[in-house]
Parts: sequence; C-alpha cells; structure tokens
Amino acid sequence: MIRKIMIVGNGEVGEGIAGIIDAADFVIRFNDCRSYGAGGSRTDAVAVCNTGRPAKAMLGSREWRAHPGVVSAGEIWSVRDPEKFAAMRASLAVSHPELDDFCDDYTDEFSGFCANTGKTHVVIGKSIHDAVDASLSAFDPQSYVVPSSGMIVIAEVLNTHADAEVVLAGFGHAGWEWHPFAAERQLVDSYIAAGRLMRLGGETPVSSSQGA
Repeated sequence: MIRKIMIVGNGEVGEGIAGIIDAADFVIRFNDCRSYGAGGSRTDAVAVCNTGRPAKAMLGSREWRAHPGVVSAGEIWSVRDPEKFAAMRASLAVSHPELDDFCDDYTDEFSGFCANTGKTHVVIGKSIHDAVDASLSAFDPQSYVVPSSGMIVIAEVLNTHADAEVVLAGFGHAGWEWHPFAAERQLVDSYIAAGRLMRLGGETPVSSSQGA
C-alpha cells in the first residue's frame, strides 16, 4: 500500500478537506501550525524555521510549546542547515543589513526541546537547500534570500520518500518578499505535471516575518 504524506502550509485550506488531511499516513505542518483546525488536526511533524526571529519567537512562546499540533507531533524538522546559514551571514550583512539576526542559530535549542518532550529532531541538510536553489534557477527567479520552508520540506520529502504519494494543501506561494514564490509555484507545478506531487484545496496567501 502506498504511503500518503500530506504537507500542509499556512495558507488557506479549502473547505471540507480536513478529513482528507487527517486520513493521511503522515502530516507535516509549519511553525505555529496555523493550518490546525480548518486543515485537520493530525500532526506528525512540525517543520520550523530554526534561525532568526521565527525561531526565537517559537522557543520563547508558551503558547507554541502547548499548541496541540506541536504537542502531538513526534518530530520537529529544522529546515535551515546551521552551517549553510552561518556561511550566509557575511554576505547578508552587506546585501540585507536589516536582516542582522536572520542567521542567528537556534538548532541546539530545538534539539533540547525535542529531548525534553520525547520528539525526534530532524535537521534538513544543506544539500537539499542547494538542490532547491539549483532547481529554482530554471525558472529565472528574481533576487531572493532563501527558498521558503515549504519548498525545502517538499524537496526533502520527495528526496527521502520517493515511493510515497505526496499531497500539498494550504500553499499559496506568496508571503515574505525575500522568498522566490513565483519560481517556487512554477517548480511545484512542474512536479505536479510530472506526477510527483498533488495539490489539494485553496491558495490564499499568508505572510510571515522573515519567511516561513
């Protein structure tokens, strides 16, 4: 039997599909799990931005730690490779001085959170990030800082679960200005056309500080 993996973004999820999401074999949500509720409740993994302001906000939030999606998840996925982001700091200080805390690394803190709560901590490696950058280049993206967390997670799942049925919901491909959302939409559409992905539900965008 083919395993079904559902990747649920923080955009609007269409009505009547919560049950479809919850019926999947594995459900991945993002950061503060805004999809929880309207997008079902099953949460097997929460993919987090483990650097910068989003990481600091989550780790410092009692509400995040107590969120039912975070509590029920068996895995936390850190989408930003610490080595890669450390190497980006100097160039970002020149090109985007306003992002002075963007590369601040909280990976160890997420590892500690997982150790204290009995969860598995997965750090997505720089090879996935580099492969996404290479794939996006085919779609002539405008200048950007990093791919979105959603795009990194899609690439990780397709790389490690090649035999699974992978379905997206809640992906609007819009939000933080320094993610290459137009190129990401084209890349995702190319994966759908090739039969590697399916898309489910609406596409209303939700923005996020320092991306998602």
